[in-house]
Amino acid sequence: MAEFIATPFGSLLLIVLQCLLVVAFVMISLLFLVYGDRKVWAAVQMRRGPNVVGVFGLLQSVADALKYVTKEVVIPAGSDKVVFMLAPLTSFVLAMIAWAVIPFSDGWVLSNMNVAVLYVFAVSSLEVYGVIMGGWASNSKYPFLGSLRSAAQMISYEVSIGLIIIGVIISTGSLNFSDIVRAQDGDLGLLNWYWLPHFPMVFLFFISALAETNRSPFDLPEAESELVAGYQVEYSSTPFLLFMAGEYIAIFLMCALTSILFFGGWLSPIPGLPDGALWMVAKMAFFFFMFAMVKAIVPRYRYDQLMRLGWKVFLPFSLAWVVLVSFLAHYGAFWGAYARWTTGG
Repeated sequence: MAEFIATPFGSLLLIVLQCLLVVAFVMISLLFLVYGDRKVWAAVQMRRGPNVVGVFGLLQSVADALKYVTKEVVIPAGSDKVVFMLAPLTSFVLAMIAWAVIPFSDGWVLSNMNVAVLYVFAVSSLEVYGVIMGGWASNSKYPFLGSLRSAAQMISYEVSIGLIIIGVIISTGSLNFSDIVRAQDGDLGLLNWYWLPHFPMVFLFFISALAETNRSPFDLPEAESELVAGYQVEYSSTPFLLFMAGEYIAIFLMCALTSILFFGGWLSPIPGLPDGALWMVAKMAFFFFMFAMVKAIVPRYRYDQLMRLGWKVFLPFSLAWVVLVSFLAHYGAFWGAYARWTTGG
């Protein structure tokens, strides 16, 4: 077997199987994420939520996906048909390929590249093109205006997310996600994780992730009361399903990044308990639950409030935090909590 894997064909087959394994995990998780999302909203509103298709309604997401796939694909007569169809595919593919550098456990990563953070930045920056393409190709002013607002929103909060991650990079001395997790390993369990030294930025990162993924209370691009549902208004059937799937995959990616950057990734919170992928998945599920709770209980922002929060509050705070962390890391303050590269974690 080892000899076969060493051959070019064997190596290619192994890479393809690993890619399919990650895709399968994300897509199966997607079904349960949509189900969990709806169940959380139902519980907050004191109703039952999905409960008919399958045991406890577990197959409701599968039924919804089949419903979208079997519907007719309606393409507006005056649209750019090629770009119109490429837009949802772009959003879905870009959201999916970002998972290539996410480590689920020590060594459990598709591509353990040294510039994984830059890779995620590059992919997430390109995701805005799917939104712009969808709005422009629809040949309608409402989707176009909605796509412009969405692009402005995503770019605005991407700046804050980048500066927050720079603080973590300064503390770790590496752009590799596995190194970031290992830097949080220690004898104190969860007290060694970055949520403690970078405590203020945990909240800013979480809120910025909500805005970056167009999630409530910043779901203005898809809000029914705003611009006739935004850039998606002309989409139906499978293209609309791809847009929605890409959005949920991006949300789940933000849950994974939150777990890796601030909460120890696959590390156990209690010293003595074994580390592993189950901890990583559990943390991702918890943060998705927080995403769902925010949507259920927080009222929607106005667009001017959204932009003001991003540029006048989050950007100055995150920039000041980078400067502060630089000084704390340089002088080894707080027993080296901000300079983990000098202690090996």
